[in-house]
Amino acid sequence: MKPHSHKSLGQFVRYVLVGGFNTVFGYGLYALFTWALRGLGSYSYLYAAVLANFITISVAFLAYKWFVFRTRGNYLIEWLRCFGVYGTSVLIGLAGLSVLVSILRHVLHKPEQAPYIAGALSMVVAMLFSFFGHKNFSFRQKQVDVDKKSHSETPPA
Repeated sequence: MKPHSHKSLGQFVRYVLVGGFNTVFGYGLYALFTWALRGLGSYSYLYAAVLANFITISVAFLAYKWFVFRTRGNYLIEWLRCFGVYGTSVLIGLAGLSVLVSILRHVLHKPEQAPYIAGALSMVVAMLFSFFGHKNFSFRQKQVDVDKKSHSETPPA
């Protein structure tokens, strides 16, 4: 196996671990905020989603930066890129969440469960979308940095 493919596999495994934690953490925040804000009307789950996403994205950013992609410096730039990737995902998710909640409220025997089920489904889609966005945009490394890293990791012949 090539060293690069081994690195990519390790990176993907770390991403899945962080993504799994972040999904559970994010859904927990979403459920908590949905419950806490339920008095704000029938669309309070959208407020909960925005608030939970802001916190979850910030936590995920640090975990991805330090543990998954292991980049140095560029905190503000990478944080903004991370929000760009997640922001796109969140906007798509919020639109889909509204549609899915409406459908589930009509289909479920307990319509009050609709926002929770829809939130869980939308998080799965967001996790898949975000890996490629983060790998290729948020935490991308300049080719010069990649070349330097690969030369320093190559044992002498």
